[in-house]
Amino acid sequence: MTTPLDAEQIQQKFDASPFNAWLGLKVVSLDLPKQEITVRTEMRPEFERGTGTSQWHGGAIAAVIDTVGDFALAALAGRGLPTINFRVDYLRPAIKTALISVGRVRRSGKSVGVADVDVFDENGTLLAVGRGTYSTLPSAG
Repeated sequence: MTTPLDAEQIQQKFDASPFNAWLGLKVVSLDLPKQEITVRTEMRPEFERGTGTSQWHGGAIAAVIDTVGDFALAALAGRGLPTINFRVDYLRPAIKTALISVGRVRRSGKSVGVADVDVFDENGTLLAVGRGTYSTLPSAG
């Protein structure tokens, strides 16, 4: 039987991963009945597209989207899941703002799960949207 993760357990997994800890992902909320997670990521100079611009690099945004999508499903699966594929559509630049990312499970099947992620600035403006596909097969380990 699968035991879902709570917000504190997901935060512990973020903090235990060197890459996710470097991203500085912080769980804002987790709603298991809605299958939705909200994560905040603060801007840092390492994420800048160009020095001194305070504009997020698309690669950093993509990494956030992939991770938030994964953990929308991981909350249900009780463990992190490998990414099969994901895509991002950048709608407008993210400048001088933290990212507020909302991941929603669209399908959690026996072998594949799909999650959509909306990325907002601190004023609620939609900046990017992404969709990830993740393997939900039982882990081999």
